[in-house]
Amino acid sequence: MTRSAPRARRIRQAAGVSAATLLALSACSPSGSDTGKGSAASSSPELSGTVTVFAAASLQESFTTLGKEFEKDHPGTKISFNFGGSDALAAGITGGAPADVFAAASTGTMATVTGGKAAAGPPATFARNQLEIATLPGNPDRITSLKDLTKPGLKVVLCDRTVPCGAAARKALNAGGLKLTPVSYEQDVKSALTKVELKEADAAVVYRTDVRAAGDKVEGVDFPESAKAVNDYPIVLLKDAPNPETAKAFMALVRSDEGQKVLSGAGFLEP
Repeated sequence: MTRSAPRARRIRQAAGVSAATLLALSACSPSGSDTGKGSAASSSPELSGTVTVFAAASLQESFTTLGKEFEKDHPGTKISFNFGGSDALAAGITGGAPADVFAAASTGTMATVTGGKAAAGPPATFARNQLEIATLPGNPDRITSLKDLTKPGLKVVLCDRTVPCGAAARKALNAGGLKLTPVSYEQDVKSALTKVELKEADAAVVYRTDVRAAGDKVEGVDFPESAKAVNDYPIVLLKDAPNPETAKAFMALVRSDEGQKVLSGAGFLEP
């Protein structure tokens, strides 16, 4: 008994030291909700609900892809898009249309929203886009330049002058010292492209991204004047966003490496 008692005391002392050591380590070392995934999960609310995004028509393909990826990564969320001409979307936002995010095809159109105090903060440019001529498949009219669009009898379509793609086309024409009277002005770039796809027009000045999205329905023709009319694409969180936290997360995806990969794959230029 006299030998086992000291031994028992030593065991109890060692156990006490081990417990104290573990407590000290747990207090000093990062674990659980303090770092890593635990920290991210606990420091930010779980994303849920619907995010309404007003976006330029030329973003339809790439943003739809990103929206699906976002919903997959964040179950319980939904990204709802309203694609159209940037000017019409901006007018809707300043008129009180409920939305969380606005992605425009030009800084000028974005200024309508920021100037109307409908934005929650300054916009950020996430992509750029350049013009291209869309012709009928096989380019039967042998269009090789912007000047060729001025040929008599050629049915050419442009975006309306108030729409970013129309303003860019006007810049390009001015850069080339050219005058062009189209058979129609369309309210967004998709409508202009559709005229060619349906063979209702021989050519249209649209974005390179839209020509790529159309596949073999049209043929694209580059022209040097397009370098004088490259559009910046800004995105912003709206002041009265119904779902701001989830909206911010979607915007972060757009600007992330993953988002930029999708955008560049669609033909957009880096911001």
